[in-house]
Amino acid sequence: MKRAQLFATVLTTALVWSLVASPLAAATARGVVYEDLNGNELRDAGEPGIPGVRVSNGREITVTDTDGHYRLPVGDDAILFVIKPRGWRTPLDHHNLPVFYSIHRPDGSPDLHYHGIEPTGPLPDSVDFPLYPQNEPEAFHAILFGDTQPRNQQEIDYLAHDIVEEVIGTDASFGVTLGDIMFDDLSLFERLNATVALIGIPWYNVVGNHDINFDAHDDHHSNATFESVYGPPYYSFDYGPVHFLVLDDVKWQGKVEDPEEYWGGNYIGGLDDDQLEFIRRDLEMIAEDQLVVLFMHIPLVANWVEEERGRLYRMIENRPFALSVSAHYHTHEHVFITDEDGWRGPAPHHHVINVTTCGSWWSGAPDEEGIPHTTMRDGAPNGYTIIHFDGTAYAIDFKAARRSADEQMHIWTPEPIPRRHVEHTEVLANVYNGSEHSEVSYRIVGATDWMPMEMVRRPDPYYRAMKDREPEEGPTDWRALPRATDSPHLWRALLPEGLDVGQYVLEVRETDMWGREHSGKRSIRVE
Repeated sequence: MKRAQLFATVLTTALVWSLVASPLAAATARGVVYEDLNGNELRDAGEPGIPGVRVSNGREITVTDTDGHYRLPVGDDAILFVIKPRGWRTPLDHHNLPVFYSIHRPDGSPDLHYHGIEPTGPLPDSVDFPLYPQNEPEAFHAILFGDTQPRNQQEIDYLAHDIVEEVIGTDASFGVTLGDIMFDDLSLFERLNATVALIGIPWYNVVGNHDINFDAHDDHHSNATFESVYGPPYYSFDYGPVHFLVLDDVKWQGKVEDPEEYWGGNYIGGLDDDQLEFIRRDLEMIAEDQLVVLFMHIPLVANWVEEERGRLYRMIENRPFALSVSAHYHTHEHVFITDEDGWRGPAPHHHVINVTTCGSWWSGAPDEEGIPHTTMRDGAPNGYTIIHFDGTAYAIDFKAARRSADEQMHIWTPEPIPRRHVEHTEVLANVYNGSEHSEVSYRIVGATDWMPMEMVRRPDPYYRAMKDREPEEGPTDWRALPRATDSPHLWRALLPEGLDVGQYVLEVRETDMWGREHSGKRSIRVE
């Protein structure tokens, strides 16, 4: 057994036995984590238990003994789950969704508009979890979808043709949808899952504010439909050398009678006490020199419960290797959280607000295939990211939907450029995956050397021009774009003096935070 596993076993065994003995524990769940040699998801004679595997009830965590056995306290409303260890995989259902949990809810969910969890009956004598060995190298990559967020089958079809088709056959180890899987209609989970399953890899899911039951009277029951499809709303797993924590940071404030009040924000970002305790115990078992990646829906810099955000920060801010990724904003941004944000760590924390696959909620004029261009409000195209891991190192690629992987920016200048105003004419480059750590410069090919550009935060004129071209009274057969927002990845410069009348090639070059170089070109005309 590895040193970290041995430490975790000793730490949690004493803790869990004390909890089992507590009069507050309604029952004790027992079971085995085992190697499923014949793949039937039932423990048969001769199938060995696996020692040192973590199992949780959503608050406590225990570790299996030398024979793979565990015990955990449970009430009448619990989800037990195994924390997938490195070198093993869990079963996958018919939609490639990982099956790593067992729901214990004897009376089922409350009666809600969308189906929840059916009554599970008494606690089984043994709640067992099958695992299967697999190779997990130091270096691997995963695919991250921000809000897929379809309203209906037509928009699921948009996702299929715009995103899914180009990812089928990927060699990524797994994928994650970072919340807002749906746009309120939870009856569509099955259809959406069938579409994403075509990609052919295990697919994890984060709960978003559009994935909850709006008729639930409290936060706990708001996840009933999500849980019936995907299991626990927060959990963790290992893949290769990396530890992943999937969080539920959507706190539903309760049912409102007027549906329009929902848009006033009847949810807030945050984590309840059970989840925070789970995170604390989970991280206690993770070596300090291991990379920890947190997936969530609402960005850490959004409207969170301050005290709960602070408690999360205290648990990760002194780890040397930590990254967090969210979605929700329908923009793409690299945020570096500092002491101004309540962070006390020795270095800023890297938080990624991920590009959304639905872009601006599947809006904008349809293209030749009938799919809305759905450019995001920051001027970047819709798409997804690919995150590469190698030990504790990582790098993130931005991939625009149905475009070349080389397309990493667009460049804007007026057209044409009056000769008398050349030196007062702006060049603006929207570098989709750019950050404050990017170095961006431009040149007029054959006429100037490279010259620096400055980062600015304002609306992208390229996006504004698209918005201005929409019918004044609004489109009749497609959805209008939302208003522009300040772009967090825009660079500016003025053209140099002395350009004569003529046609030129303007080239922009970015060196990103990982030292990789990207470039783009635009034809400009001076007259």
